[in-house]
Amino acid sequence: MENVPFFTNDTIVFAILMLCLGLVFYTSSLQTKFWKTFYKFVPGILLCYLLPAIFNSLGIISPEWKELDANGQLVEKSSNVYFIASRYLLPASLVLMTLSIDLKGIFNLGPKALIMFITGTLGIVIGGPVAILLISIFSPETVGGAGFDAVWRGLSTLAGSWIGGGANQAAMLEIYQYNPDKYGGMVLVDIVVANLWMAILLIGIGKSKKIDAWLKSDTSAIESLKEKVSSYADSITRNPTLTDYIIMLSIAFVTVGVAHWGAGGISNLLSNNFEVFNDKSSALASFTSNFFWMVTIATAIGIILSYTKARLYEGAGASKLGSIFIYILVATIGMKMDLGMIFENPGLIAIGLVWMTIHALLLIGVAKIIRAPYFFLAVGSQANVGGAASAPVVAAAFHPSLTTVGVLLAVFGYVVGTYGAILCTILMQIASGS
Repeated sequence: MENVPFFTNDTIVFAILMLCLGLVFYTSSLQTKFWKTFYKFVPGILLCYLLPAIFNSLGIISPEWKELDANGQLVEKSSNVYFIASRYLLPASLVLMTLSIDLKGIFNLGPKALIMFITGTLGIVIGGPVAILLISIFSPETVGGAGFDAVWRGLSTLAGSWIGGGANQAAMLEIYQYNPDKYGGMVLVDIVVANLWMAILLIGIGKSKKIDAWLKSDTSAIESLKEKVSSYADSITRNPTLTDYIIMLSIAFVTVGVAHWGAGGISNLLSNNFEVFNDKSSALASFTSNFFWMVTIATAIGIILSYTKARLYEGAGASKLGSIFIYILVATIGMKMDLGMIFENPGLIAIGLVWMTIHALLLIGVAKIIRAPYFFLAVGSQANVGGAASAPVVAAAFHPSLTTVGVLLAVFGYVVGTYGAILCTILMQIASGS
């Protein structure tokens, strides 16, 4: 973060991200033997994620850095590209990809999505204390510390982030009062491990048929939903006009405006009139998160519009337009990943990797037992670890019609995040012998 990247101008940074997306989509469209073989093993969406990470790792772009100001003071600087993608393009994509939603079809997917989400949550709750116990065997100093420097206090913020999201992470920091001077190390683990796990999930999407065959999963409900949505889109497909594009963008960004307005209004209403929501140590503090309400409102508007004539804009390419915004978001998420950070704090990274491995093994085990499709495993995990920003990304990578599944589970993660994190922290405190 202290090294100033080569490009700090967001216009140039955005151009580099679009260059990455352009290269991936252009090469994946080529019918040459090399590129067909290459993309058979490397999913395109993974490259959309990894190429910006490589640019970050090489110091060409960066989400955050420090530089000297005019007075010679070291000040923190940051890129706004991810903020714009997550706050403007994400809600726009959600409404566009939800216009043709078959809500009944989503409910017909059955309880396996929820089971896998709960399994993912349990994986985080159990994974933390088990990781502490395992790492303490080889490196007890890594999981030690006393008072407000105790490592288990810092790991509580990871539990909050990996079950819920940023609001839950902040709540855990407030509850357990971890030393703020050391908090950056926990943020590092969060970024590195969560992004590595997302990369693995994206790799799996390219091999989902083989994984489903190994899991012996029944994907009929998912395929039926995808086919029904695709058939509907084909039946109303038309050559989009300029008017169509303007109206679709109008629907998208008016929704963004309404979502931001509504999110701010609800957050202020709760915080100004109910003291319990102002207490950052309360699990209810998550409901004052603007991001939580923004995603919820945008999705709700999309669902409402799916019952109106607005759904006909799917024939003009509404979900394709939404997919463009999702891929831009993927690139900005990838930009936050510096591959070199993996080696900066090996002890804490090791805890995070063991923790995430337990989460993954539990998901795989339950998926095998209940024969859940890989889609439910991936989205159930990302709804926990990645939250509302990345769960829709993973869901949309399977099919745009499945995006809402990721959103709904991620929103549920916000609700249970702080409660699950508190339970996990209690177990980690016991495991550390404190």
